[in-house]
Amino acid sequence: MNTLRCAITVLRKDLLVELRSREIIYTAIFFAALLVVIFTVALPRDGRVDDRMAPGMLWATIAFAGTIGLGRAFDREREDDTMRALLLSPAPRLAVFLGKAVAITMLILLVAAVATPLFGLFLTSARLLDHPLPLVVLLVLGALGFGVVGSVFAAALLRVRSRDVLLPIVLYPILIPLFFAATNATLALCVTDPNMAKAWYWISLLAGYDGVFLVLSLWLFESLVIE
Repeated sequence: MNTLRCAITVLRKDLLVELRSREIIYTAIFFAALLVVIFTVALPRDGRVDDRMAPGMLWATIAFAGTIGLGRAFDREREDDTMRALLLSPAPRLAVFLGKAVAITMLILLVAAVATPLFGLFLTSARLLDHPLPLVVLLVLGALGFGVVGSVFAAALLRVRSRDVLLPIVLYPILIPLFFAATNATLALCVTDPNMAKAWYWISLLAGYDGVFLVLSLWLFESLVIE
């Protein structure tokens, strides 16, 4: 219970800091909206798009905007030396990881909550919003996997001088299975003849990915950040 209470405290601290500055929220949302506009401007003027293009554009937007927010969130910890203070505090390091991972997950969900309706509005032929329940489950699982894996690598690279360059290089290969499953699940939902069985199959694989990397992250986080 102490670990959970400490994790909630870390999460509350991150949320309060961000609500006061709103720096990461505005940056991530603006970048996500900008990517949506860029993608849709490149399409025919009637807004019609091949079904196979929309899922890739959606998850590319979430990945790029989420990475910006992820990097800036941990830059803030480095600038104020907050991470060192958290690691030296009596709070379990597991609680520090859980609090940071949930905060990043909420940021990714916010980006997805902005990008998905915008794509649904501009790309009417893609039918992204026709099946809200599986889509919400998919976005939550995708954001959770991104938040868990991203928090570990962002914390590990916190004191590396070229971390802004290294973070995407290290992070994206690990996230390939996540984006592969998420894109295929989204595609199964937004095609002309939706395949719900296939969508839930990919969603279940995504849930398995999240479970595996959550366990690995809990195991590796302390050894990575303690160096």
